[in-house]
Amino acid sequence: MPRLLIVHHSPSRSMQSLLEQVASGAHDEDVQAGTPVEVVVRPALEASADDVLAADGYVLGTTANFGYMSGALKHFFDSTFLAVGGALDPSGAPAVSTGSTTSGRETTGRPYGLWLHGRYDLTGAERSVHSIVGALGWRQGYDVLGVLGEVDDAALDAAYALGATITALLTD
Repeated sequence: MPRLLIVHHSPSRSMQSLLEQVASGAHDEDVQAGTPVEVVVRPALEASADDVLAADGYVLGTTANFGYMSGALKHFFDSTFLAVGGALDPSGAPAVSTGSTTSGRETTGRPYGLWLHGRYDLTGAERSVHSIVGALGWRQGYDVLGVLGEVDDAALDAAYALGATITALLTD
Protein backbone atom coordinates (compact mmCIF):
# COMPACT_ATOMS: atom_id res chain seq x y z
CA MET A 1 0.00 0.00 0.00
CA PRO A 2 1.44 3.41 -0.92
CA ARG A 3 2.14 5.75 1.97
CA LEU A 4 1.79 9.53 2.14
CA LEU A 5 3.72 11.33 4.86
CA ILE A 6 2.40 14.71 5.99
CA VAL A 7 5.05 16.58 7.97
CA HIS A 8 3.93 19.84 9.51
CA HIS A 9 4.54 22.56 12.04
CA SER A 10 1.11 23.79 13.05
CA PRO A 11 1.42 26.05 16.10
CA SER A 12 -1.55 28.26 15.24
CA ARG A 13 -5.26 27.82 14.50
CA SER A 14 -4.57 28.87 10.91
CA MET A 15 -1.94 26.20 10.37
CA GLN A 16 -4.06 23.61 12.19
CA SER A 17 -7.03 24.40 9.90
CA LEU A 18 -4.86 23.99 6.82
CA LEU A 19 -3.42 20.73 8.16
CA GLU A 20 -6.91 19.34 8.79
CA GLN A 21 -7.93 20.15 5.22
CA VAL A 22 -4.76 18.66 3.70
CA ALA A 23 -5.35 15.46 5.70
CA SER A 24 -9.03 15.38 4.74
CA GLY A 25 -8.10 15.71 1.08
CA ALA A 26 -5.54 12.93 1.46
CA HIS A 27 -8.25 10.67 2.91
CA ASP A 28 -10.79 11.52 0.18
CA GLU A 29 -12.68 8.30 -0.59
CA ASP A 30 -13.02 9.09 -4.30
CA VAL A 31 -9.27 9.63 -4.63
CA GLN A 32 -8.49 6.42 -2.74
CA ALA A 33 -11.20 4.35 -4.45
CA GLY A 34 -8.84 2.36 -6.69
CA THR A 35 -5.70 2.13 -4.60
CA PRO A 36 -5.89 2.82 -0.88
CA VAL A 37 -3.12 5.07 0.45
CA GLU A 38 -1.94 5.03 4.04
CA VAL A 39 -1.78 8.60 5.33
CA VAL A 40 0.71 9.26 8.13
CA VAL A 41 0.66 12.67 9.83
CA ARG A 42 3.70 13.69 11.87
CA PRO A 43 4.61 16.92 13.61
CA ALA A 44 7.94 18.10 12.20
CA LEU A 45 9.70 17.63 15.54
CA GLU A 46 8.60 13.97 15.66
CA ALA A 47 9.08 12.87 12.04
CA SER A 48 12.08 10.61 11.44
CA ALA A 49 14.25 9.39 8.59
CA ASP A 50 12.43 6.06 8.85
CA ASP A 51 9.14 7.90 8.23
CA VAL A 52 10.61 9.53 5.12
CA LEU A 53 12.09 6.31 3.75
CA ALA A 54 8.83 4.41 4.31
CA ALA A 55 6.78 7.01 2.41
CA ASP A 56 6.08 7.22 -1.30
CA GLY A 57 5.13 10.91 -1.27
CA TYR A 58 5.15 13.89 1.05
CA VAL A 59 3.17 16.97 1.97
CA LEU A 60 5.02 19.58 4.00
CA GLY A 61 3.46 22.40 6.00
CA THR A 62 5.27 25.29 7.63
CA THR A 63 4.84 28.77 8.91
CA ALA A 64 6.94 31.49 7.31
CA ASN A 65 9.08 33.02 10.04
CA PHE A 66 11.40 35.96 9.40
CA GLY A 67 11.80 34.95 5.77
CA TYR A 68 12.43 31.27 6.42
CA MET A 69 10.64 27.99 7.11
CA SER A 70 9.79 27.19 10.73
CA GLY A 71 12.56 26.00 13.01
CA ALA A 72 10.63 22.76 13.48
CA LEU A 73 10.59 21.95 9.75
CA LYS A 74 14.25 22.94 9.49
CA HIS A 75 15.00 20.52 12.35
CA PHE A 76 13.14 17.79 10.46
CA PHE A 77 15.32 18.36 7.40
CA ASP A 78 18.51 18.68 9.48
CA SER A 79 17.87 15.40 11.26
CA THR A 80 16.82 13.38 8.19
CA PHE A 81 18.58 14.88 5.15
CA LEU A 82 21.70 12.73 4.91
CA ALA A 83 19.96 9.58 6.20
CA VAL A 84 17.39 9.72 3.38
CA GLY A 85 19.86 10.27 0.58
CA GLY A 86 20.41 14.01 0.54
CA ALA A 87 23.72 15.21 -0.82
CA LEU A 88 25.90 18.23 -0.21
CA ASP A 89 28.15 19.98 -2.69
CA PRO A 90 31.80 20.78 -1.81
CA SER A 91 30.75 24.07 -0.16
CA GLY A 92 28.38 22.24 2.20
CA ALA A 93 25.25 23.50 0.44
CA PRO A 94 22.55 21.05 -0.68
CA ALA A 95 23.54 19.52 -4.02
CA VAL A 96 20.61 20.01 -6.35
CA SER A 97 19.46 16.81 -8.00
CA THR A 98 18.88 16.58 -11.72
CA GLY A 99 15.88 14.37 -10.98
CA SER A 100 17.47 11.16 -12.16
CA THR A 101 17.81 8.25 -9.81
CA THR A 102 21.35 7.91 -8.55
CA SER A 103 22.94 5.66 -5.98
CA GLY A 104 22.37 6.89 -2.44
CA ARG A 105 19.31 8.99 -3.24
CA GLU A 106 16.64 6.68 -1.92
CA THR A 107 13.81 9.17 -2.24
CA THR A 108 14.59 10.66 -5.65
CA GLY A 109 11.56 11.21 -7.84
CA ARG A 110 8.97 11.00 -5.10
CA PRO A 111 6.23 13.66 -5.29
CA TYR A 112 5.76 16.36 -2.71
CA GLY A 113 3.45 19.22 -1.99
CA LEU A 114 3.93 22.27 0.22
CA TRP A 115 1.74 24.67 2.12
CA LEU A 116 2.91 27.80 3.91
CA HIS A 117 1.25 30.39 6.09
CA GLY A 118 2.61 33.76 7.08
CA ARG A 119 1.64 37.33 7.80
CA TYR A 120 3.97 39.29 5.52
CA ASP A 121 6.09 37.32 3.06
CA LEU A 122 6.41 33.67 2.06
CA THR A 123 9.20 33.98 -0.50
CA GLY A 124 12.18 33.00 1.67
CA ALA A 125 10.35 30.15 3.36
CA GLU A 126 9.25 28.69 0.04
CA ARG A 127 12.72 29.07 -1.46
CA SER A 128 14.38 27.37 1.52
CA VAL A 129 12.09 24.34 1.33
CA HIS A 130 12.53 24.02 -2.44
CA SER A 131 16.30 24.15 -2.01
CA ILE A 132 16.30 21.20 0.36
CA VAL A 133 13.74 19.03 -1.44
CA GLY A 134 15.61 19.74 -4.68
CA ALA A 135 18.73 18.28 -3.12
CA LEU A 136 16.68 15.21 -2.18
CA GLY A 137 15.51 14.86 -5.75
CA TRP A 138 11.82 15.09 -4.87
CA ARG A 139 9.51 16.33 -7.62
CA GLN A 140 6.88 18.97 -7.04
CA GLY A 141 3.50 17.31 -7.50
CA TYR A 142 1.21 20.31 -7.10
CA ASP A 143 1.29 24.08 -6.89
CA VAL A 144 2.57 25.53 -3.63
CA LEU A 145 -0.25 26.73 -1.40
CA GLY A 146 0.88 30.02 0.09
CA VAL A 147 -1.51 31.76 2.46
CA LEU A 148 -0.86 35.30 3.69
CA GLY A 149 -2.97 36.55 6.58
CA GLU A 150 -6.32 35.05 7.43
CA VAL A 151 -7.20 31.59 6.18
CA ASP A 152 -10.36 31.87 4.10
CA ASP A 153 -12.58 29.28 2.42
CA ALA A 154 -10.56 29.43 -0.81
CA ALA A 155 -7.37 28.57 1.11
CA LEU A 156 -9.12 25.69 2.87
CA ASP A 157 -10.40 24.37 -0.46
CA ALA A 158 -6.89 24.64 -1.91
CA ALA A 159 -5.46 22.75 1.08
CA TYR A 160 -7.96 19.95 0.52
CA ALA A 161 -6.99 19.84 -3.17
CA LEU A 162 -3.30 19.71 -2.22
CA GLY A 163 -3.79 16.64 -0.02
CA ALA A 164 -6.05 14.95 -2.57
CA THR A 165 -3.69 15.61 -5.48
CA ILE A 166 -0.54 14.26 -3.86
CA THR A 167 -2.52 11.20 -2.73
CA ALA A 168 -3.84 10.71 -6.27
CA LEU A 169 -0.27 10.73 -7.59
CA LEU A 170 0.42 7.71 -5.36
CA THR A 171 -2.55 5.74 -6.73
CA ASP A 172 -1.37 5.70 -10.37
